[in-house]
Amino acid sequence: MTTIYYETWPVARLIDRDGISLTYDPSWESRASAFPISLAMPLRAGPYGAEQIMPWLANLLPETHLSEIGQQLKISPQDIVGLLMKLGRDTAGAFSIGEPRRDGNNFRVVPDEAALERILKELPERPFLIGEQGVSMSLAGVQDKLPVYIGEDGRIAIPVDGTPSTHILKPDIRRLAGSVQNEFFCMTLAKLCGLETAEVTTGRAGKRDYLLVTRYDRIADSQGTIRRIHQEDFCQLLGLFPSEKYERAGLDQRGGASLVQMFEALARYASPAERLRLLDAVIFNILICNSDSHAKNYSVLIGAAGTARLAPLYDLMCAAAYKQVDQSLPQKIGTKRNADELQGDDWRRFAEAVALSPVSVIRRVREMADQVVSQLDDRPDMLFGGQGASVEMADKLRPLISKRCKRIDRQLG
Repeated sequence: MTTIYYETWPVARLIDRDGISLTYDPSWESRASAFPISLAMPLRAGPYGAEQIMPWLANLLPETHLSEIGQQLKISPQDIVGLLMKLGRDTAGAFSIGEPRRDGNNFRVVPDEAALERILKELPERPFLIGEQGVSMSLAGVQDKLPVYIGEDGRIAIPVDGTPSTHILKPDIRRLAGSVQNEFFCMTLAKLCGLETAEVTTGRAGKRDYLLVTRYDRIADSQGTIRRIHQEDFCQLLGLFPSEKYERAGLDQRGGASLVQMFEALARYASPAERLRLLDAVIFNILICNSDSHAKNYSVLIGAAGTARLAPLYDLMCAAAYKQVDQSLPQKIGTKRNADELQGDDWRRFAEAVALSPVSVIRRVREMADQVVSQLDDRPDMLFGGQGASVEMADKLRPLISKRCKRIDRQLG
């Protein structure tokens, strides 16, 4: 039996008896402030079987390096629960797997820039610093990244003993030159356009650039102790495994996450305003040429009694800057996967499929395209993010994104 905790309170138990199942702890369900593990697994219901809980758990793990992680931990890469027992004390959202956190904020300060550069260099071989005493953390995704703790003194530290991380450190991607500056540019542009985004800054350790993302699923209480806020990504919400994060027309009937599924889920669990926020996010990702805005790059924040709202945006990047990256859309708009082919009829079909007004959607696409171009023309100082490589990337991205916006607007008809 494996227990899932919020802070020090047992929330649910995973029981492996004729197949794994999840049952909520009665003491958790009786709390006035309790919230579900997933909106699709409400309190005072269940037990929930493997077909519901295993995809949710799998989405807490990284999508790369599982073989290396399993080898170092002596655990099969297919043993999702076993891996989370070792890595799951600090994950996305509010819960710890297998062991509660220790009281207070516990961490080890990275002593200097050279030490940080060494950690970043070793990340591919030591994902999430596995094997280091007291360290247990995991983040989903393909890119190497490191959850870190940054206190009032601003120093970067490694959280231990189940202490929540406060930031996500994302080193530059060697195969995508300027990835840090690209993501900073796109995140800043989204914020300037009025979209709610995670806060980002950039830094440098030796020869390595990195992006520092403030975690929106963490908050400090009145005593300064870091607390977790719950979230789940859309793969978790839809009961899909990480491999199903893209919509595709494969041989299997299950397919992958579609925008129709995502909008239907929000309609089921959140207020109508959240669907309009998701619409803005989808439009913006297309306008900035982000071909990796899959279902795991959208999340919902979950409050008491299962209330929900769309989480701030994250992982925004312009793929058009890289010829080697697939430029097709992660989910169809109407029947199209090529953004440059989108016509007004495609947006109208999309609007009807997700139960929105076609006239309103067309109007919003045009408004956002105009707004993005305006910000690109009027606010270059906010988008540079510094000097050198940041300016070079901004100069590269501005014409690419502007061209996409003008094409989308022109082809609306």
